[in-house]
Amino acid sequence: MNATLGKHKGFTFLELMICVVMIAVLALVVFQGARNARMRANQAASTTNLRSLVLANQGYVADHGTYCPAREVKNRVRWHGARTGAKDRFDPAKGFLSEYFGESDRVGICPEFRDHIGGGESFENGSGGYGYNSVYIGGTPADPFTPERPSRIPNPERTLMFATTAFAKGKGLQEYPFAEPMRSVTPAGKLDYPLQPSVHFRFGGMALVAWCDGRVSAEGMNGREGENYYGGSNKKSAIGWCGPEDGNGWWNPQR
Repeated sequence: MNATLGKHKGFTFLELMICVVMIAVLALVVFQGARNARMRANQAASTTNLRSLVLANQGYVADHGTYCPAREVKNRVRWHGARTGAKDRFDPAKGFLSEYFGESDRVGICPEFRDHIGGGESFENGSGGYGYNSVYIGGTPADPFTPERPSRIPNPERTLMFATTAFAKGKGLQEYPFAEPMRSVTPAGKLDYPLQPSVHFRFGGMALVAWCDGRVSAEGMNGREGENYYGGSNKKSAIGWCGPEDGNGWWNPQR
């Protein structure tokens, strides 16, 4: 009998390294699969939140004949909350749309955005990681405090009402309640200076947009992050614009 048959042959160093690499690859695949599944679930929840925002605004229209104002003249009440004084704490259950959100009186927070928030509390918490088209829907170029009427939206299926948004600062992302168009607009409707972008592409490079016809879709960045004036990085934070830029694109219903 051959004496070598009873001897155990151990792994070589190369074989051991191959096993380690294979385990690492499998772990990465499992982790990425779990991350993708979680993102899809968060995207579904965020889509539901955005649809609820559109429904709330439609409820406001039924009662008032116009879309919800983005803000009021004293700049203390906004679509998603209010403060009684300039130094008072912002209450996210006292906005123009609050009574249309059901029992909570609050905007549901985007679960994907919850993982991105950093750098302390936002100046105005309560928008849930969503921003309103305040230039053309929650206000107009002629009067930023008077919202638009649905009858003046010729293409509601391609006019942005809400979108996933964020505000990049040096210490992290914060909530931002307005989805900014590419450029500011004069009272005469002429495009003016560039604005800071606020659409947040947090779903694998995609942002969610709620249109005036009630649909919600995922949209990619148009390739421009734009500047940031507050020490944050729009590029690193995946903040920018979506859609065409001519005439302020999807923001402007008269484009």
